[in-house]
Amino acid sequence: MESVSKAPAAQWRHPVWSTARKSCVGTALGTSKLWFTTGSGIITEVFYPRIDIPQVRDLGFIIADDQSFWQELKTLPEPALELGDPQVPLPIIRHHHARFDFTIKVCADPDRDVLLVDFQLEGDSSLRPYLLCSARLGEDAENNRAWVGDWEGRKVLWAEQGPFGLALACRNSAGYAALERCSVGEVGASDLWQDFHEHGRMLWEYGEAGPGEVALAGQMPRQGTLALGLGSSKEAAATNAWSALANGFQATSSSYADLWQAWHKKHPRPRNFASKLPDTAKTLYARSKNILKVHEDRTFPGALVASLSVPWGEASTSRGGYHLVWSRDLVESAGALVAMGATREARQVLTYLISTQQADGHWLQNQWLGGKPFWQGVQLDETGFPVLLAALLRQHNALEDIAVADMVQRALHFIAHEGPVTGQDRWEEDGGVNTFTLAVAVAALVEGAELMGGKTAECALMLADYWNARLEDWTFVKDTDLARQYQVPGYFVRITPEDVLVQDGAKDEWVLIKNRAHDPHLPASEQVANDFLQLVRYGLRSAADPHIVASVRVMDALLKTDTPSGPVWHRYNGDGYGEHQDGSPFDGTGIGRGWPLLVGERGHYALAAGESALPYIEAMAAMTGKGGLLPEQIWEADPIPEKGLEPGHPSGSAMPLVWAHGEYIKLCHSFIKGEPVDRPAATWKRYQGKKPDIDYRLWRLRQRPRQLPAGQELRVLLRAPFTVHWGINGWQDVQDLHSEDWELGHVAILPLKPLSEGESVQFTIRWQESGDWIGENFHLDITGALA
Repeated sequence: MESVSKAPAAQWRHPVWSTARKSCVGTALGTSKLWFTTGSGIITEVFYPRIDIPQVRDLGFIIADDQSFWQELKTLPEPALELGDPQVPLPIIRHHHARFDFTIKVCADPDRDVLLVDFQLEGDSSLRPYLLCSARLGEDAENNRAWVGDWEGRKVLWAEQGPFGLALACRNSAGYAALERCSVGEVGASDLWQDFHEHGRMLWEYGEAGPGEVALAGQMPRQGTLALGLGSSKEAAATNAWSALANGFQATSSSYADLWQAWHKKHPRPRNFASKLPDTAKTLYARSKNILKVHEDRTFPGALVASLSVPWGEASTSRGGYHLVWSRDLVESAGALVAMGATREARQVLTYLISTQQADGHWLQNQWLGGKPFWQGVQLDETGFPVLLAALLRQHNALEDIAVADMVQRALHFIAHEGPVTGQDRWEEDGGVNTFTLAVAVAALVEGAELMGGKTAECALMLADYWNARLEDWTFVKDTDLARQYQVPGYFVRITPEDVLVQDGAKDEWVLIKNRAHDPHLPASEQVANDFLQLVRYGLRSAADPHIVASVRVMDALLKTDTPSGPVWHRYNGDGYGEHQDGSPFDGTGIGRGWPLLVGERGHYALAAGESALPYIEAMAAMTGKGGLLPEQIWEADPIPEKGLEPGHPSGSAMPLVWAHGEYIKLCHSFIKGEPVDRPAATWKRYQGKKPDIDYRLWRLRQRPRQLPAGQELRVLLRAPFTVHWGINGWQDVQDLHSEDWELGHVAILPLKPLSEGESVQFTIRWQESGDWIGENFHLDITGALA
């Protein structure tokens, strides 16, 4: 037996994460601030004291004798997972091997920052369980330290980094301290797995390790309870761990279950759910409610991260993963909270968003919970969504006294001057004009007008009507190869470059496909997505609109894949975000896979088209993993069993995806109600699926039309006060027109309706505050009147 105090350090580090295919995610609904996930039959990430700070990469087990047999549990075939009550995330995991059965039960303590793991080994009496924990305190793989320690006469395993401490303690079934041989080391050099790999049994007993990515290990009894405590120091963590062990697993798990059941009682299912939904759908509905609640932080109420996973975590060194907040995902989830009656939680989402709005009115692409930026892109829909949430709460008489005027005013101002162009689409890739983003922006303008009134409303509705009336001009293509192939007059494209605002030829410009290694560009006119379905969902167009019907035909032909679980849709043709053909993880390039989330969106369209949404609900329920969670993507190619990839079932992407569970909840409620439950009321009332009839053309510095149909007026919208110096037919009848303050911008309306086809208008602009001319003359030709 070797006995060396300090463990050898790792010579190189490549700190990846655990599998993204979670079987369960959980937290206690008490005062504790700890979250856990399970995957591959073990405990994976543990988060504390915020949901965006992982402290443990994984906590797994090795079963071994003292000769040469050893088996790491996470390498066994998928274990049996039991969740006795779908309303309570309290997993029981059963591993089976020819020589043993090993069962673990996992529970977060409602009163302490402790994770309890009850365990039992049955079978060959020569075998013993060993714990193996990879600490990643503060999400840091460089500066963790670990020790084998003694706490009040009891053996413990300790780790510390910065303000965080971790302690592992164990008691046997009789209640006595039960950690026996212990060791700490560095991952990849001196951890327990390396010890077994090299010697076939545990020989190392190092007392100290780090700084680095440390691993803690110890021999346990065949039956007992393990406590993983977290705190502001290793001693604080140990105190919590032993306190939880003294209370016992049974008492703690009963309290845990009671709190979850009480929360569900506050938000019961609608009465007719039982008769209209099959059992599998009802089970997923209950688990989906859990997913939304589990992913909520407690330090920052209302902040929900996108997922407690890192996509393809076993191959990713990403810092952040999906443990971040996206305002789009957040509001999409809040819509589900409103649908299921959890308006308190939805109001917390809104107040959190109000607190993190940027000075110019937009929201960050994504952020840490405290508001610190992660990525820096600007996505226009993420500015519109918080306005829609405020309107939805008001629609349900649940806004109460939340002060939204300042938030709405600033958001609408940003949308007014940045739109209809977005810096990135909702898939965080390309900039331009996108139908999903347009639908959200138009709805936000209409709903915001309802909330604000006055000149703000007048300006917002002017923009909303104009963008809605022009969206086919900007995003619909005709007479293309794809249109001829699928025998349709045309279809909505995925995104068009900003130049489309002034020239139709922009639809043929090349658009980057971000994650595609080969031929990463395609003309905009050849890229198809399902984003246009949002136009129907929000009431800008009807499901029977010929443009929509033709686009659905092309979308279904290009993006739909039939799987054993049901049909699934891809984000767009040529997508590169997904596993490679051989099933290896996404590494910056790959092949896009099917998204259950998009099944829900397609189901909402089916509902609007007068069809049943039930087949789509059933398909989503069939696409879950072993623990009943919805993934970001499913595998839809030939099976690769050795990599756990089966058609119609989760790929290695994020699971669960909170947005997908929110979409599922909304689809269930929409199915019962007969219409989308998140449809913005004022937007539907204004448009009811019909293109608005307008008599003006809008001119801005970023959006300069060159023609004006006869019988229309020209409206100039700019940020600051200005004067239009203008004339007609070669600067005749020159006059000045001063702009008016419409609160979201300054507007001047040129009375050009009397002009006829063949005439023209010329103008330039002077800023009123500085007196400076803009330095450029502009010209518009009057064309034939619109039919």
